[in-house]
Formats: sequence, structure tokens, C-alpha cells
Amino acid sequence: MSEMPDHKSSRKAEITSVPGDALEQPKRMPAGAVSRAAMLASLQHRNYRIFFFGQIISLTGTWMQMVAEAWLIYEITRSPLALGIMRFLHTIPVTLFTFYGGVLADRFEKRSILVVTQCFALVLSVILYLLASQGDIRVWQVGMIAFGLGVTNAFDIPARQSFVVDMVGKKDLTNAIALNSSVFNSARIIGPAIAGIILSRISVAACFLINAFSYAAVIVGYLIMRLPLKANQADKRNVRTVTGEALRWIWKHSEVRVVFILVSMMSLFGMAYIALMPVFAKDILNIGPEGFGWLLTANGIGALVGSFTLAATGNQVNRSRLSLIGLGVFLVCMIFFAWSRNALLSSAILVFAGWGMIIFFATSNTLVQSHVSDSLRGRVMGIYSFCFIGLSPFGNFISGALAKWLHAPTAITMGCLIGMCFFAWAVVQNRFRT
Repeated sequence: MSEMPDHKSSRKAEITSVPGDALEQPKRMPAGAVSRAAMLASLQHRNYRIFFFGQIISLTGTWMQMVAEAWLIYEITRSPLALGIMRFLHTIPVTLFTFYGGVLADRFEKRSILVVTQCFALVLSVILYLLASQGDIRVWQVGMIAFGLGVTNAFDIPARQSFVVDMVGKKDLTNAIALNSSVFNSARIIGPAIAGIILSRISVAACFLINAFSYAAVIVGYLIMRLPLKANQADKRNVRTVTGEALRWIWKHSEVRVVFILVSMMSLFGMAYIALMPVFAKDILNIGPEGFGWLLTANGIGALVGSFTLAATGNQVNRSRLSLIGLGVFLVCMIFFAWSRNALLSSAILVFAGWGMIIFFATSNTLVQSHVSDSLRGRVMGIYSFCFIGLSPFGNFISGALAKWLHAPTAITMGCLIGMCFFAWAVVQNRFRT
């Protein structure tokens, strides 16, 4: 919130009303201060402030656990395939259950769903900590916990994404989504860096324990929010029926169809490098667990810069062209990364790759939402999430198998070359529209 004027200036200041929290009266503040606080407009809502800072804590812990888990699995197995399988177990439940998670988010109070899912995630992280601290943890145990966390995410993600509008209203929704993106990418910088230090100086188990505490902070945050009672108005039709309607709309609109094809391609062939990162840190670049954390941090820095780029340009550039530029930059950078043998050079490449990645995905999301009508928005974006997250387990499995049978750099290169074919097709077709 901006500072209030002193008593003399307040007598002359123009007064206007801005939205308060759902259960409060509208707040009064100088009209000039609203424009100065425009970039942080959502933080004027008490409930969103609690959510925002809770997400910083939670996502930092989540990235710490992801880094520690990947390092643990590779230490035990020395198998890139095992890394791919572990990411598969994390994400396949989203593929299977995310549509049902969306239905539940419409039919029940979203905050209650989020409290339950966070409690389950906390318990699973504590179990992982206890197993790891005993020093005799097995791969199948980590796999079962990974699958359980995936099921939790399948119900948490739809409820959390649709909960934002309940906290800030439609007026500040765009700003809230932008702030959520900045939080996610900031956590990608902070979490891996902290995890790398803890892995090299303390233990793997410590990362799991810290993540468990991060869930506790979020649960408390949800419980202290003040929300109005709201009746749910869910679409009672069959899940298959309403999803089929959205699929037909996507296929009918060629501009949107191209976006979905490219996002699906990236999920299958472009994003699996994250699962293989321990291979590069340990066996190719020889930089150990701390270096592993810094590689992911470099990638997160690029993504955060990409978020700022989008915030600065707004609607001043051609979105379809910017999306393709981001995709091209990412694919080229990842080919160079695959064959780099210098840690500093690899980190610098990952910064540019992170920039291209966020430019492509965020702009693609905007392109879809600019075309779809409000009556189809939820279902279409649910399918978008399926393409973005739900297809990734198959991509992780494929890349892990290729890395085991061929070579990790070869696996990443092959995926990027497939991506280049789709990229060239999209450019030639010129089907993106703004």
C-alpha cells in the first residue's frame, strides 16, 4: 500500500474508492496513489496478500524438494531413466485426474479443498524426510510418495487457479495472475540455490523437512483468510460432454489449434531437460549438487526476466511473433546447452533458455485467452493445462529412456530437433493471429 498524505495535504487530496476485501467496506485513499500502486494492485486485498507471501514460502520449499529428490534418485541409481520415471510419477496423476479436480473445485468450497490438499502434501513430505533421514531409503518408496504428491496436485491446481478471482475479484485478476507468475519464477531462483547449498553442506533429508514446514505456513494462511459464503453453481453435465464441446471449439479455430499443438510438442519433447539436469551436473559438467542448484537458478533467472519483459511490453508487440521468437530462442539455446562442457557457459545458456521458455508459454496462454469466449474459458484453459502439464510425464519417460540408451545430450538434441520441425511448420503456416 502507498503511504498516506500528511494532514495538510490530505485536505486537498482528491478522494476515490478502491475495492477492499470481500467482507470489508471500500477503502479510501488518494486517487494519485492508485496509479503508483498499479503494478501491485492485488496486494491491496488482505486475502491475496496472505496468499502471495504464503506462495513464496511454499513454492521455494517445493523447488528445494524437487532438486533434492532428483539428486537423491540419481545418487542411488545413476540412471537417467530413473529420473524420467520419477518425473512421470509426479505428473501422470495430473493427466489422469485434473478434469475431476476442476469439477470438485466448482462443487465445493475451494479453500477447503486447498487446506485438505496441502495437509496431504505436508504428511507426504514428512514421510519422505523420515525415510531419507534413516539413510536406507528405496527408489520405490520415493516413487510412491511422488505419485501421491501428483494426485494431490491434480486436485490442488484447478482449485488454486480458480481461487484467485475469489480473493481479488475480476478487476484485479490480470494483475494477480502476473504476480503469481513472478512468485513462481522467483521461487525457481531461490529454491534450487538454497537446495544446492543444503545438499552439499547438510543433507538431502533437510530439504524435505524444510518443504514440510513450508506447507504448514500455507495452511495457516488459508485458515486465517476472511471469505464470504458463496453458493456454488456447477455445471452438472457429464465431464465428457462439456470437455468434448471445448475440444470441438479448439479444433474449429485454426489459430488456437496451432497454439495447442506447439504447447503439446513442448511438453512432450522440449521440457524434459529439467528431469535430466542431475546427469549434466554430476557426470557431464562435474559441478556437484551445489552446481546443480545453480543451473536451475540460472534457468529461473531467465524466466523471471522473461516475465518482466512481458510486463514491460504489454500489448505493444505482436503476440504471435513474440511467442514464436520465444520458442525459437529456447530450442536453439537447449541444443547449445546439451553440448556445452563449461559450467559458466551452460549457466549463461540456461538464462536465455529460461527467457525464451516463459515468453513462449505466457504469450501462448494470452493468445488462447484472447480468442476464447467466457462461456468456454474454463474448459479450454483446463485442456491447455492438460497439454502443458498432463503430457509432460510421457515426455519425461521418453527422454529418460533415450538418455539411458543413447546419451543425455543426444536425448535433448533429438527433442529440440523435433521442436524445430513444428516451429518451422508454424512459421510457414502463419496461423497465429492476435
